[in-house]
Amino acid sequence: MAYLWPKNNTSFKVRVLLALTMLIGSKLLNVQVPFFFKSIIDSMNIDWANQVGTLTAVIGGIILAYGGSRFGAVLLGELRNAIFAKVAQSAIMKVAHNTFVHLLSLDLNFHLAKQTGGLTRAIDRGTKGISYVLTAMVFHILPITFEISVVCGILTYNYGASFAAVTLLTMAAYSIFTIRTTAWRTGFRRKANNADNKAASVALDSLINYESVKYFNNETYQSMKYDKALSAYKDYSIKIATSLAFLNSGQNLIFTSALTAMMYMACQGVAAGTLTVGDVVLINQLVFQLSVPLNFLGSVYRELKQSLLDMETLFNLQKHEIKIKSLPNAPPIKITKGEIKFENVTFGYHKDRPILQNCSFTIPAGAKVAIVGPSGSGKSTVLRLLFRFYDVSSGRILIDGQDITKYDLDSLRRCIGIVPQDTPLFNESILENVRYGKLTSTDEEVMEVISKVQLDKLVRDLPDGVNTIVGERGMMISGGEKQRLAIARLLLKNAPITFFDEATSALDTHTEQSLLKTINEIFKKNQNTSVSIAHRLRTVADSDKIIVLDKGVVLEEGTHYHLLAKENSLYKELWNIQENLFLDEGLVDALKEKEKTQGEQDKQELKEAK
Repeated sequence: MAYLWPKNNTSFKVRVLLALTMLIGSKLLNVQVPFFFKSIIDSMNIDWANQVGTLTAVIGGIILAYGGSRFGAVLLGELRNAIFAKVAQSAIMKVAHNTFVHLLSLDLNFHLAKQTGGLTRAIDRGTKGISYVLTAMVFHILPITFEISVVCGILTYNYGASFAAVTLLTMAAYSIFTIRTTAWRTGFRRKANNADNKAASVALDSLINYESVKYFNNETYQSMKYDKALSAYKDYSIKIATSLAFLNSGQNLIFTSALTAMMYMACQGVAAGTLTVGDVVLINQLVFQLSVPLNFLGSVYRELKQSLLDMETLFNLQKHEIKIKSLPNAPPIKITKGEIKFENVTFGYHKDRPILQNCSFTIPAGAKVAIVGPSGSGKSTVLRLLFRFYDVSSGRILIDGQDITKYDLDSLRRCIGIVPQDTPLFNESILENVRYGKLTSTDEEVMEVISKVQLDKLVRDLPDGVNTIVGERGMMISGGEKQRLAIARLLLKNAPITFFDEATSALDTHTEQSLLKTINEIFKKNQNTSVSIAHRLRTVADSDKIIVLDKGVVLEEGTHYHLLAKENSLYKELWNIQENLFLDEGLVDALKEKEKTQGEQDKQELKEAK
């Protein structure tokens, strides 16, 4: 109702009232049609040999009125549809928009726990559900209720309470049977929806991970999973169809029995001389007119109930609490130097598995800092906490002495540029994917950063140049090209704090060194605070400061040479593993054994290999 009757939108309210006026007018004209039909029938019962002239003109007028009423009822109904369409579609658009914005505002944990296919299907069905509910309420439920009330009133007034009583009993029996049968059928519909959601999620997962499916020859397995979901959907759909046949047959039996009884009562009235033939026609027409909307009651109720379920799912998405948000009237954060401090930070994605434990360190302003350590030590978590994908369990994070939780979230994220480990790309052109870093950039600015990250050669080689579509998730370009594109985005954003999460892991050594040199020059010139998360220590050896994490705590920190000089240094151990190649004894023995059975050329190759 809040969307249908918005507080500050008078034009919407006027449209709703006009639609309701048209609805009442349409039904009043519709009920008037049988009366004109009765008048025509009764007027025809004359001596045509002697009584013509004026009476003929009257009959002609009644016939015209009959035709005019029928057309008027339809016209008012169509005008109602046209007037209400803007209200309905605007309400649907507003709900869909609010849901989409809300989903984008939810924390990363929510999206990691949900399947994208199921979410998009829920939004799609929910918005269609709103459309159906509005249509059903305004065009079916209210008109049927109004029309039944008017017909019962007319029958009571003209022919006594017995006719009205039969009509009311019929409507009651019809409605109870319809509602109970439909409630029974709703269980099948809900299970069919779950199977449909499952099929959609399996299909989307399979298509998104198309390469993985191919790598492991698992097309048959994915097809079986999809067929299993479709098979469940098929079984419940068959039950829905067969139960619908039962519903329709029962509805028809109830209505036909009532109509037969009322026709018998009317004919008895004619035989007794209390009713005319026109009255029989009137009663038949009035009751029969109710059959048209009532025939839709089963499907309307079923779809209405289903639509309400779909709407509930949609509105429940809006009820999910936004955990990561700005405080009311939070001021924008101001970055003057770019110093980052973690003070006794404790955090875990699950309560029983902490990732960072009382972790404290400082990233100096304008410095190039590296965070290294074994897998699972919490390196990428540092980035996620600083960007406020999550909030810390205890402790605090400061930028230039400002607690990031007390400042505007949007302003914080605008100050941080990121090259993620897995580069997300849209199914757009190279130009638009790079421009995503700063939407107001000109084509010249985009081309400049493309050149800086050495993507210009790729652009020249492509038939469509910068307008080449990269494909869904960037599947049409290589991993290294995706990483360079992500770095181009970062350069375009030009944020005072930048994070590189394994940003050059997919590049060859020559390109990596050249690109790192360019990045270092740019950030040294702009005096940006640069943080690199890396496994390959050679890429960060020239950092001003290296922070070594292990099991969620800072184990050691210092420069490359300072850490190598330390005794029992984890950094030194990691460096030696990467820089020195050791062949284990088992491999040496295997090579010696193979040497005995190979020719002279193979012996020489094995010798060189050893």
